[in-house]
Amino acid sequence: MLRRALSTALFLLVVPMTNAQILPILDQNPPSLHWYRLTTPHFRVLYPTGLDSTAQRTARRLESLYEPVSASLGKKPRRISLLLQNQTTNSNGFVTLFPRRSEFFAVPPQDPGLLGTFNWLDLLAVHEYRHVVQNDKALQGYGRVFYTLFGNAGLFLPLLTVPDWFAEGDAVSTETLLSTSGRGRIPNFDLGMRANLLAGRRFDYQKAVSGSYRDNVPNHYVLGYFMTTYLKRTYGPDVWSRVLNRNYHRFPWPFAFSASIKDETGLRTDDIYRKAMNDMTETWQKQQERLVSTPVTTFPVNAEKQQSKRPIFTSYQNPQYLTDSTVLCVKSGLGDTPRLVILDKNGQEKTVFVQGFPNDPAMLSATATNACWIEFGYDPRWRQRIYSNIRLLDLTTGKLTRLTHRARYTVAALSPDNAKLVVVDNTERYKARLRILDAKSGKLLNELLNPDDEFYLHPRWQSDNRTLVVVSLKNGEKTIQTIDTQTGTRTDLLPRVNENLSNPQPWGDFILYNSPRSGIDNVYAVNVRTKQVFQVTSRPLAAYHATVSPSGTRLAFEDFSATGYRIADMPLNPADWKAVPTNPTAPGQTQPVRYFGSLAGMEPGAAQGRRILADSLPASAPYPPSRFRRLANAINVYSWGPNVASTGQALSVGLSSQDLLSTTQIGVGYAYDQSERVGNFYANLSYQGLYPIIDLSFQRGNRNTSLYIDRTAPADSLRSDQWQYNQLTAGFRLPFQLTNSKYSQNMSLSAYYNFLQVTGYDLPVRYITDVGSAGSVNAITYGFSYSRLLRQSKRDVAPRMGQTLSANWRTTPFGGRLAGEQWGVQGNVFLPGLGKHHSIRLRAGYQQQAQGSYRFSALIFYPRGQSYVSDDKIAAGNVEYRLPVADTHWSLGRWLYVQRIKAGGFFDLAEGQSRVDVRDIYGRLRGYETQTRAYRTTGLDVSFVFNALRLRTPFEAGFRTIYNITTQQWLIQPLVIDIGF
Repeated sequence: MLRRALSTALFLLVVPMTNAQILPILDQNPPSLHWYRLTTPHFRVLYPTGLDSTAQRTARRLESLYEPVSASLGKKPRRISLLLQNQTTNSNGFVTLFPRRSEFFAVPPQDPGLLGTFNWLDLLAVHEYRHVVQNDKALQGYGRVFYTLFGNAGLFLPLLTVPDWFAEGDAVSTETLLSTSGRGRIPNFDLGMRANLLAGRRFDYQKAVSGSYRDNVPNHYVLGYFMTTYLKRTYGPDVWSRVLNRNYHRFPWPFAFSASIKDETGLRTDDIYRKAMNDMTETWQKQQERLVSTPVTTFPVNAEKQQSKRPIFTSYQNPQYLTDSTVLCVKSGLGDTPRLVILDKNGQEKTVFVQGFPNDPAMLSATATNACWIEFGYDPRWRQRIYSNIRLLDLTTGKLTRLTHRARYTVAALSPDNAKLVVVDNTERYKARLRILDAKSGKLLNELLNPDDEFYLHPRWQSDNRTLVVVSLKNGEKTIQTIDTQTGTRTDLLPRVNENLSNPQPWGDFILYNSPRSGIDNVYAVNVRTKQVFQVTSRPLAAYHATVSPSGTRLAFEDFSATGYRIADMPLNPADWKAVPTNPTAPGQTQPVRYFGSLAGMEPGAAQGRRILADSLPASAPYPPSRFRRLANAINVYSWGPNVASTGQALSVGLSSQDLLSTTQIGVGYAYDQSERVGNFYANLSYQGLYPIIDLSFQRGNRNTSLYIDRTAPADSLRSDQWQYNQLTAGFRLPFQLTNSKYSQNMSLSAYYNFLQVTGYDLPVRYITDVGSAGSVNAITYGFSYSRLLRQSKRDVAPRMGQTLSANWRTTPFGGRLAGEQWGVQGNVFLPGLGKHHSIRLRAGYQQQAQGSYRFSALIFYPRGQSYVSDDKIAAGNVEYRLPVADTHWSLGRWLYVQRIKAGGFFDLAEGQSRVDVRDIYGRLRGYETQTRAYRTTGLDVSFVFNALRLRTPFEAGFRTIYNITTQQWLIQPLVIDIGF
């Protein structure tokens, strides 16, 4: 989905006092990609080779929408940079402040619930640019002051006072009102909310914002659309502009936004939510009163339930008949990652295959013997390069084949004879084309011309294994086409109109398909010969993805309820169908529910926006392109001034820079450590535009040490000393993304040189891990890590299968007064626990450190509750069991909402071995002996997943009880697992 990025990774800058700052890995394109720039009065459009005409069109579209999109908020934003990404097959877009930019992923989605009848880049232009307007709206009052002091990071606090349901809901409202499409016009968008309210499941506001581990809580896009629209309908289309003006001029306390709404309207946020829910419930109940429902039966399923027998939200989608009594479908939900299952009418549910990371086109294609779908394929190094590859599963043998490699296909369908595939190929030039592939080898057999530059959705084969049916979208209008793959002949079966058609399914003389023409998504059919249209299903909430049984006597489809999608089944008899006009705009048709009502005629800029978007080719002179080079634009300062580290122990003042292509990160400044009460200057650089990531950091500052000089009673004394240090770290990282199945796989290699020089150290002794009076240390660290972890569902507390391995070697090969060497290996194995979402972790590690004048810090874990002892050899082991205890919906007013309680038990052990000096009473060395130490601890963790101050971002914290078996002592510690953001 479209996302709004407000990352604080660099805002909460951590600057360790004696360790190099490792900057995060960004998403890059391959360095061979050449970039260009178009400069307009309000935008800088960056694009790679091949997107020239698309960039020109996008630049003209954005300029023409500049005023209409910003009109109702009364704010004209500053110029902003936009990147057009063409290396990915992930349909998305975002706006961020770090650095300030927007990115459009130039590959249209197959999901009709997102795309509607929009041109994809037009949808992004309206939706994402509305976020730019919202962000710049914060440049007033204290927001303007904070921006002057801190740069873009200064806008974080003002924007944090505004809930993200407003940001996304207002953007969805804008995309709807300024066009003849948009998600506010798509019944699938509000399906979950509609199902809950009609079933009497009205959640309180806390739960509606924060979510649930057992119920389907519509996301902040849906919640926000209805809440923002309700207030505009009631108090005028500019009401949110007035609310935001108030909000940014009052003290930024946690509920300032709600107070601003009350000052403007007399309502608090809770009141808006309650009134909007009442309004929608009444509207949808009236819609249901007019409905005559088609009777169906549903396939029995084995969906997860809690101990209270309350069902967990689980869906069964994309049915494909295998026999008249069995269907293959995709099961997914809060407790299940996507998987293929077979359902039969006797109540049996059989898992056939657990999928990896599907690029879900809302479509599955299968015959009696084979099934195919699309999964993401990742470039090992370049994170902006994401492919989509075809997976083919032999249902008789279970053999899985990856038919394509590094392809850009976003949907695929098998021919009835299993010989061919039709795919929609999305080129790097923002073009769509239909291709015919060999189903056994994946080789290209034929490519169908697309002279009218149409976008294709959900192609299927007819029974002749030659003719295709496909949804065609162009200029905001859809139709269903038949295409002869041998002659290229195309025939439109329906008039081209603004109707959100999807999922055509051939059957005899008919093409079954989905349409929302009545206000509810249902299955319709068009007669290929007569062009007569019929309504096939009339379900209370929705019916999707029709499929016909092998005998041609049964019809199956997705049927929705508050507990998820189920596969419904009914007789297939054209005589029972209801004839409807071919054109959905004909007089007498049922009018769809439009919650925005008269706002389309009242919203400032809406009429102008619809006129602009109706023009497929904005007329203006082309903007002159210029080459955009990485190194010449490597410095792009976006934040300055003070920052606070997430630990709360470090304050820093500095500059943060990141170039628009995400290749170069720079941070320079001064940091003050509150615990040691000293400061340092730092400079960090990470260049990520090459295959290896090159990191360089330098720090110069002070340290403050306190240690005991003489531990022989009664002369024991604690002395302190402040000294100076210079630290230089340089090295490289090689991160690899290796995921190609249901397991997420990553690997990393690294090598770093570290030089640490100390002056002014006056104490006669030192910690063995400090340089102290020895002057300096030169060290090299080599690292390797690998992880292979099973994809988790939301209800899993930890991976239920997987392995990780890390290995490190530290050495001082350049000589000097300080020398040391250390290597360590640590591994984890994850296994399923007794319950469905329980997890067992087995962990083991071994570390060896050579005798020397310098000791490195630990490379492996150590028993919890036990102070670390730097032995020459350490072997450690651990077993953990983690489980969910309860899924709760506890609210403490506006302050706290607890979603879940989790627990875990652990047993840690470590054995250390060191060679120590043996001296006589006069201090003379008599020899050496080996000392062995053993440590055992056990304990229990209890944590709570909660939302604070009505923020949607969850936190996790709790407590840990530890019993030290070695010392027979109890210890209780606070446990902070996730601080959010």
